[in-house]
Amino acid sequence: MDVEELLSALDPDQRRVAEHLRGPVVVRAGAGTGKTRAITYRIAHGVLVGAYEPTSVLAVTFTARAAGEMRSRLRDLGAHGVQAQTFHAAALRQLSYFWPHAVGGPMPQLQEHKAGLVAQAAGNLGISVDRTTIRDLAAEIEWSKVSLAGPEHYAEKAQATGREAVAGLTHERIERLISAYEEAKSARGVIDFEDILLILIGIMAERDDIARQIRHQYRHFVVDEYQDVSPLQQRVLDHWLGDRRDLCVVGDVSQTIYSFTGATPAYLRDFRARFKDAAEIELVRDYRSTPQVVDVANKIIAPGRLAGSVKLVAQRPSGPSISYQDYEDDDAEAKDIAKRIVALRERDVLLSEIAILVRTNAQSQAIESALSAAGIGFTIRGGERYFSRREVREAMVMMRSFARSGVDATMPDTVREVVGKLGWSRDAPKAAGAQRERWEALNALVTLADDIDRARGADLAGFVAELEERAATQNAPTIEGVTISTLHAAKGLEWDAVFLAGMSEGLMPISFAETPAAVDEERRLLYVGVTRAREHLHISYARARAASGRGNRKRTRFLDGIWPETENVSRATRNRRRSKEMATEFELNHPDDVALLNDLKAWRTVQASDERKPPYMILVDTVLMSIASSKPATIQELGRVKGIGMTKLDQYGSAILHVVDGHR
Repeated sequence: MDVEELLSALDPDQRRVAEHLRGPVVVRAGAGTGKTRAITYRIAHGVLVGAYEPTSVLAVTFTARAAGEMRSRLRDLGAHGVQAQTFHAAALRQLSYFWPHAVGGPMPQLQEHKAGLVAQAAGNLGISVDRTTIRDLAAEIEWSKVSLAGPEHYAEKAQATGREAVAGLTHERIERLISAYEEAKSARGVIDFEDILLILIGIMAERDDIARQIRHQYRHFVVDEYQDVSPLQQRVLDHWLGDRRDLCVVGDVSQTIYSFTGATPAYLRDFRARFKDAAEIELVRDYRSTPQVVDVANKIIAPGRLAGSVKLVAQRPSGPSISYQDYEDDDAEAKDIAKRIVALRERDVLLSEIAILVRTNAQSQAIESALSAAGIGFTIRGGERYFSRREVREAMVMMRSFARSGVDATMPDTVREVVGKLGWSRDAPKAAGAQRERWEALNALVTLADDIDRARGADLAGFVAELEERAATQNAPTIEGVTISTLHAAKGLEWDAVFLAGMSEGLMPISFAETPAAVDEERRLLYVGVTRAREHLHISYARARAASGRGNRKRTRFLDGIWPETENVSRATRNRRRSKEMATEFELNHPDDVALLNDLKAWRTVQASDERKPPYMILVDTVLMSIASSKPATIQELGRVKGIGMTKLDQYGSAILHVVDGHR
């Protein structure tokens, strides 16, 4: 593959990213704009032209799954040997290598879960805890470490940032618990995940020889999802860089939804304050979503737009209108969502291309029941891990054996033979349940085998190696079934159809989001949910939790001015509007004005039908009356009509002037 062939797959802005191979670069990339594509092609371009040695590139992202996907994409582009890792995985690899030289002796065991140590620390202080409290305190310990607060500065920093104390404990009490946790950890001779980064920072700061070795190994850095960097991760990145400047960062401040974990968009927002000559490139062309979805996304984020965010520009053809619906209760909402999914399936939308997104895990119970009753298969993101399923483990064992035996068949055919021995067939079981789930899990291996064979023609041993890497990073293949997920867990994913359920005050924004910053983060979370949808988007809420409950829920404030108001307008309000319209209409004394008004209303009816909207959402009657009275001749004159607005002027200006011209 030559350079032009490689870069021809990119749009002009993505190509600018791929061609800018040196120096500091900040890419502000909106949802669906192809940011991962841009940076993987940038790396592949650098390797192809000899600007980068593959092993000198370190691409860092935030989940093992995303890192695995990036490695797979880079292999498809011929960029073998490039390291794509999470911060922790890259740091652990370096720490494991240098520990004997820097510290000596065996490296301490990594404690993957904090629960036992937190419980011990709490007991030592006489603090009564249950499972939920332990989880909350473990999260607070993690926040203190990634925020570089430390046991001695936790209370001061938590108070300064307005952080709520958890489990009914004061900040000072939690500070003492953090110290007790560190003591318990030292007594057991173990380290936690945050220690990996902290210890590596300490070694690189104290040992110039080790720092030089690491910097000699990695010379070119790419950081994806840079809006999610914590102070601790930024400190590690600073030590990796040293005084060099070959850094490319990519992110979107509008998708900052992990501030509660210590992530901050400040490093992305202020990148050019640190690197004043940095190249700055925006990716705004949204290839994922229809104009209807993009319009809603832009409107949601606009009131809380942050410095450095981008406004999306849709590239896909027009699609169906966004669907909005309120329900009597949660069960009614879940049942109607299931009914709509059945309708989508009948229109050939794959179940694996449908997701139901909720704010909290507790919301999924009614949805699971409704899907089961409708015979719709589903998976819960964050539930049983794919590679932990028995049939998947058995298939991998059998494929390893087949690979060693040197079977004379194509890789996809051999995979089909293996899973066939475990109960897979070409036709899926019709009923939902455990048998269907088992078939879906095995069929995902068949689909993945076909995809990899088309992409790079791997043999069976190569396919097994791919599966082992995916298992290590929990990068599961797609399973045919509706996905139920929280909004947080859905980040980075996309589907043809998305149902946003439970979008009411108290859930969106969540009730404990009490500060302006917390509410803004909830707004960004809804933005993330909306931008997961490619084509179909249904937004709903229930007025009551149960059929016998009081219907006092209100839809989220974030949809004010977006949610159609027709069904919620009272009779008194309608009467007031009609009286105002009649009073205005009375002023149209000339027959030509009334005739023009009627033609404008006829145009509006057609336009509303085309857009599948109520007519008033195109233009209200009072605006049409003003146009009929003033008869504007130019766009500038039309723009002076009260109530038209720039957006409506862009959308309908030419068509309105055409109607007016017919009455001159």
